[in-house]
Amino acid sequence: MIIHVVSSGETLAEIARRYGSQVSQIATANELPDPNRLVVGQALVIPIAAQQHIVRSGETLWQIAQRYGVSLDAIVRLNQLANPNMLKPGTVLVIPARVHTVQAGETLWQIAQRYGTTVQEIVKLNRIQNPNLVQVGAVLTIPFPKPVIDVNAYTINMGETGAREVREVGRLLTYASPFAYIMKADGTLEAINDVPIIQAAQERHVVPMMCITNFSFRDPGTTLAHTILSNPEIQERLLTNVVNIMNEKGYRLLNVDFENVRQTDREAYNQFLQRAVDRLHPLGYFVSTALAPKTSSEQKGLLYEAHDYAAHGRIVDFVVLMTYEWGYRFGPPQAISPLNQMRRVINYAVTVIPRNKIMMGFQLYARDWLTPHVQGQEAETFDMQEAVRRALKYGAAIQYDERAQSPFFRYTDEQGRGHEVWFEDARSAQAKFNLVKEFGLLGVSYWVLGYPFPQNWLLLEDNFIIRKM
Repeated sequence: MIIHVVSSGETLAEIARRYGSQVSQIATANELPDPNRLVVGQALVIPIAAQQHIVRSGETLWQIAQRYGVSLDAIVRLNQLANPNMLKPGTVLVIPARVHTVQAGETLWQIAQRYGTTVQEIVKLNRIQNPNLVQVGAVLTIPFPKPVIDVNAYTINMGETGAREVREVGRLLTYASPFAYIMKADGTLEAINDVPIIQAAQERHVVPMMCITNFSFRDPGTTLAHTILSNPEIQERLLTNVVNIMNEKGYRLLNVDFENVRQTDREAYNQFLQRAVDRLHPLGYFVSTALAPKTSSEQKGLLYEAHDYAAHGRIVDFVVLMTYEWGYRFGPPQAISPLNQMRRVINYAVTVIPRNKIMMGFQLYARDWLTPHVQGQEAETFDMQEAVRRALKYGAAIQYDERAQSPFFRYTDEQGRGHEVWFEDARSAQAKFNLVKEFGLLGVSYWVLGYPFPQNWLLLEDNFIIRKM
């Protein structure tokens, strides 16, 4: 797939012709509310078997062709390059898919092995009905190589609503995490209606991950964390209750999310994690944690000081970096998950945590702030599709912050109030996926299901093979 950014005056028909696609395919892929109305600056996923490559300084077309395993002539023709020897850094090239003509005696397994892909990927891309009956002479489109990653998604909606959300995207998830069992001071846990979510996960071959936390919208949980972490007996009771719930409901992993913990409880938190691992590993269960986005071991603040990256990386099976919420709903308008800030966090994390234990957080919601911002005024939170609808409604051109790798726009409402909207689109999603590839991370963890973002799921599947247990 490739990404196209709408220019002034462009129509969907023109864009479809340019890439050899169809209006209906593009409209469906992006779930466009009205294919006849596009927003200047809007990013569209074009569902064709191609990739985009941004030319780096010093790169030659021959090197690019070798990297993707396609002919130099095919790149020249598709991009209508007048002078292939004069490539400017920053130029975006469309890389055509590789093709293979089936020879007598060949099997799909042999073809997949030759090109470093899987039979399943070839079957899916070419819509092959019977993999055992591929005709000699058939021309197959060969998928680009993809790394295998784990994907987690939290859901805050319980019962059948949460179950529906998991079913909708379950084929692209490794884990699903109902959020959350809230701890109590006596080591018990507040009950949640998670059974339908667990059943939906199992239907989609998704592993249910139990999440426990110390905070709620009513209480930051600082005192509760201290009460639990300073008392081994309460911890043992808590872990016994965790094990009982996991056994009863079919959870396979535990996700520990202690937040707003005092710096003086840092070592006690590490010891609790070791105790949890010692209890759960012999039973065949795994343990993960959620970590605030730190850029150094000395970072100050209640959110950060008790989160010991090195200790978590050593003790637990994997961590979820909560690389979002820079654009806080009560703060001033800015990118919610700016890529430059996410990179700083990951740059630090990989120095003390094995890369194959790190899941990068990715938020699935947009925000609309009133401007000028008044301290403490809450922004409205909604989905990416609504963000595009608002830009369309108010005639706002979508801009793109290259440093944050995030789209935004401004508009004035019917009451004359100014607004600033920050959201995610195909460009920003692709930038985040590139970060996962660049650092060789375990995968992606979404916060939170319930906000439609069709472009994300298309690009996730286009970029990665999702591991299933």
